[in-house]
Order: sequence, then structure tokens, then C-alpha cells
Amino acid sequence: MHASARPWLRMKRQPEPTAGDPIAGVDWRQAATSLDERGYTTTAALLTSEQCRGLAALYEREEAFRSRVVMQRHGFGRGEYKYLRYPLPPIVESLRQAIYPRLVPIANRWREQLREAGRFPPALGAFLKECHEAGQERPTPLLLKYETGDYNCLHQDLYGPLVFPLQLTVLLSASEDDFIGGEFLLAEQRPRAQSRGEVVPLRQGEAVIFPVHHRPVQGIRGPYRVTMRHGVSRLHSGRRFTLGIIFHDAA
Repeated sequence: MHASARPWLRMKRQPEPTAGDPIAGVDWRQAATSLDERGYTTTAALLTSEQCRGLAALYEREEAFRSRVVMQRHGFGRGEYKYLRYPLPPIVESLRQAIYPRLVPIANRWREQLREAGRFPPALGAFLKECHEAGQERPTPLLLKYETGDYNCLHQDLYGPLVFPLQLTVLLSASEDDFIGGEFLLAEQRPRAQSRGEVVPLRQGEAVIFPVHHRPVQGIRGPYRVTMRHGVSRLHSGRRFTLGIIFHDAA
């Protein structure tokens, strides 16, 4: 669904974030409730329009990235993405460091509900240390580029045995101004049931936070595990850039 189909969003446009505290406008209690009930949550703008344009422009600077993936070569869809190298751009590093501790209570609660061993440390640095000690040393934040006709198949971002169960995608382009189509998609597969799909509309600078691979759902006999996948629908026209922030590193 495009912004033109949601006129109330244009009337209630949120102010752009300040550079000093990009997550100040996020209601984390409501975000946790939405993740538990719906399997995802969206935020007000985490980045200003200028910051979004700056990150999108970074895509052409090869020195900023460790690798490039052309999706159609691997059957992932159409389009491409590039993994950023360490050190990450300051704005990406800032978001990754600031958002991780906000998600840790949710991640640990989900682990407990799913009877999974271990708990995530409160600070990102401590978690990345665990990743690096386990051989997962390559950074996973990435920029994705879609052009007319491109799409991303439903998938999961698993890069090794250590997985933080939540990640986020920030839309860097302006829907309808820069592109048409290309909606963010979520699919949920519950045991012995048909899959449930969701289209998540975003505006420039806004983020969707969602599970990497599975989440708990409360059933009659207690919590049970459902599998989650995400992707992007076909772009009808224009060009669409996004920033993906994954908290575990890759092997």
C-alpha cells in the first residue's frame, strides 16, 4: 500500500530525527508489544532525508564495502546488495549500537519462551566479541539497491551459529517520489497451518524491526515457534535503496 492510499499519514507526519539521538522518537514498549503480537514493528524516522540520501550515495564508493552480491546469480531475486566493511559509517555504527540494547530484553524473553539456552549480553560489543570468538568476524550491515523489475525472494539472514533474533531495515528512498512498488514483505509459517503474509509500508527514514528466523507465539498450551521470512515485492519503476542492520556478524 502506497502513501497516497494512507492520507492520514501525510497529515500526521513525524518530525525528522535529530542527529544527536536518532532513536528518541521510538516507543520501545509499544515496539515490544507489536513484535509479540504481530511479528514486526515500525518506527518513526530514524534518519533525516539528508542522511538517507548520503547513505544511498555511499553505494557507489567501493572502498566502503567488503563484498557485492548480484541476486539473480544466486537465485535470490533481482537486484543487488553490498556488505559494509569495518569500521562502519558512523551513522550506521550509531544506530547499531543504540538499538541493540533496546532489543535485548525482547530477544532474551523470546529465548526463554522458546526454551533456548543462553542469554544475550546487554551491550553490542560484548555480543560481537562472542561472535568473533566463534569465527563470525565479518560485518553484516548492508545497503541494498533495487531498480525497475527487481525484487527480493523471501529469505532469512543467517550467517553462522550465533544469531541475534531481531534485525531492522531502514528505507533510504522516498516512496512514490523515487520508486513505485517494492513493498517490504513478511511471511509467517505456523506449524500445521497455512502461511500468513504481511505488507509493511514505510516512508523515507522509517524502519521495520522484525525476526531473523523465528519467533514465539502464545498458544493454548504455551508459546510455540513460528518461522519468519522476509523479502521485497517487485519494483514497478524507479530506484529503491535500503539499509539493513543485522546484529550478529558473519562467519
